[in-house]
Amino acid sequence: MTLYEELLARGLVAQTTGEEEVADLISRGRATFYIGYDPTADSLTAGHYMTLCLMKRLQSAGNRPIALAGGGTGMVGDPSDRQDMRRMMTIETIDNNVEKIKEQISRFIEFGDGGGMLVNNADWLRGLNYLDFLRDFGAHFSVNRMLTADCYKTRMEKGLTFLEFNYMIMQAYDFYELFLRYGCNMQCGGDDQWSNMLAGTELIRRKLQKDAHVLTITLLTDKNGVKMGKTAGNALWLDANKTSPYDFFQYWRNVDDADVIKCLNMLTFLPVEQVRDMQLWQDSRINEAKETLAFEVTKQVHGEEAAAMALDTARTLFRSGGAAEMPETILTEADFLEGTIDIPAILHKSGLVPSRSEARRAIQQGGVEVDGEKITDIAKKYAPDELSGEGIVVRRGKKNYKRVKLA
Repeated sequence: MTLYEELLARGLVAQTTGEEEVADLISRGRATFYIGYDPTADSLTAGHYMTLCLMKRLQSAGNRPIALAGGGTGMVGDPSDRQDMRRMMTIETIDNNVEKIKEQISRFIEFGDGGGMLVNNADWLRGLNYLDFLRDFGAHFSVNRMLTADCYKTRMEKGLTFLEFNYMIMQAYDFYELFLRYGCNMQCGGDDQWSNMLAGTELIRRKLQKDAHVLTITLLTDKNGVKMGKTAGNALWLDANKTSPYDFFQYWRNVDDADVIKCLNMLTFLPVEQVRDMQLWQDSRINEAKETLAFEVTKQVHGEEAAAMALDTARTLFRSGGAAEMPETILTEADFLEGTIDIPAILHKSGLVPSRSEARRAIQQGGVEVDGEKITDIAKKYAPDELSGEGIVVRRGKKNYKRVKLA
């Protein structure tokens, strides 16, 4: 099957402009496309994972990806899917976040001559002259039409600032600049961006009398209608320091039974035919499918070694009966010395060793893991925020586990 047919078979295509043209472009490797990532934090989340995978799928078929870091649009803030205005960030914070997410994006696409590119829209947005921009581009946007966009309609009752109202124009201008600078002929993203993306194609058509296209992918939701990648109200980060590989693995291992095939199609690179066969699996094999899903997604984000360690930890806990009722140790602020607690103290306070000297010995012998990662540094320390929420899973030997968390 062609690449576009595969995207359809996986349930990824939500909407396109000129379906035949888009199908031909990407299936023949003729698309230079971009996907934007606003640096609202110093890590991307599982909500970005689908578009990262889309970039990888398209590049594998010969298309050229442009990952656009929103160093400019991040100063405005996208009102899409928001109930209130985003927190304003300093330029220093935005630039720091851009640098952090570059590394995560590089795990999915290949950069270099003739390959993928990472571009920052701060290069053209931060230096704009306001009056010149209004004269050159303002006339191409209808306020009446902009107000019909879902990204604005959902905010009208609670209040939409003029700052946020400019976001669509900024995103449209991004497409225009990328078209001129790099021959970018397609924009991709989640289907919540449809209105913003259309604005870019229309701007190019009106200003340059040229055609460009949009391909949006379906946003994956769980049974509660909440975007995948949210757990107990917290983001599921792609940064291992924010969400450990083990917790990341467990999130996907615990998806609802009804969602597992959908997730396998959308979030993994397993052949469509293999996933189709897995649709017939029942009873205990559904858990096998979930395990496969968790391993494949964790492998893409954290690497095969981390995924294998998370899988091994999960299986050991399940066999020992600890998966359902893992014993916990609750720490308080009094357990921290000068704002941190070291790994020997954690092992001792959790009861996994009788003394700090035994803790050091266990670490030196390679018998200690935290969230599936072997600990070799006896001086390793943890801050309170690393133990908040679900905490960490500490393992000594093959069968001794404790979840350690902050009260």
